[in-house]
Amino acid sequence: MTSQNNVLKGVFLVALGATTYGMLATFVKMAYSEGYTTAEVTTSQFIYGILGILAINLFQRIKNKNKPAVKASRKNIFNLMLAGTSLGMTSLFYYLAVKYIPVSIGIVLLMQTVWMGVLLEMILEKKLPSKQKVIAVLIVLFGTVLATNIINNDIELDWRGLVWGMLAAASFTTTMFTANSVATEISSAQRSLYMLLGGAVIVFSFAFATQVTAFNMEIFLKWGIVLSLFGTIIPPLLMTAGFPLTGIGLGSIVSALELPVSVMMAYVLLNEKVIFSQWVGIVLIILAIIIMNVNFKSKK
Repeated sequence: MTSQNNVLKGVFLVALGATTYGMLATFVKMAYSEGYTTAEVTTSQFIYGILGILAINLFQRIKNKNKPAVKASRKNIFNLMLAGTSLGMTSLFYYLAVKYIPVSIGIVLLMQTVWMGVLLEMILEKKLPSKQKVIAVLIVLFGTVLATNIINNDIELDWRGLVWGMLAAASFTTTMFTANSVATEISSAQRSLYMLLGGAVIVFSFAFATQVTAFNMEIFLKWGIVLSLFGTIIPPLLMTAGFPLTGIGLGSIVSALELPVSVMMAYVLLNEKVIFSQWVGIVLIILAIIIMNVNFKSKK
């Protein structure tokens, strides 16, 4: 019974984390509508995110009498910061994508991590994917055609948004692989901090290179805290706490909630038009994630 309760707790944590992250792009779009730039949005998010994770690390140190369970070595810190650069690129590419295309399309493009992950796994492990994964990839691709509504000639999608969206998916795929394999022996709060610092190097470099007007400090009062909570603090903490309880398979299925939540937020708050065929495509992508993570072999 305790084991079942732990799984339910894990499902709740992952679902809440995915739901929170699903709201993020809508808030970014709302910040854009008020005239804030991508540099201002990402910089404020990462600064508050680092401060928030620092506070959590400090709380854990006090709780553990100033001794972290496992102290990060210089090699751990370097590897995590290097891995974190993909985290920074994911945020940048995703936010640049939703600048040119609807949020409902941007999140669908981000979900291309499903087939990109299979491709990366095939390259790294040097073996062909299972039939189950191939079927899931084909369903994702068909679902994407419907969900992005590219078969409808009335809708013209800005190619810049599509390119940034695909780059965000590629970067997010790298982030997921590195997050699950780099310095796993240290606490999730320490890992989050060093990955955020690595991501901040990318974000701050982008801001320095692209911000041609004076930096609008009001972003820190208006959107910075919201974006950091929904993007860099709450989702990672909830998911790193929930995934060990659910397992990767069930956790991946539950985290797919991010897709419908993101589309619903855009529909309600941004008045983005989402037609029936797009919802069918979204359901197909979620179905593909389920197929990829469910063991269909009968247990004897």
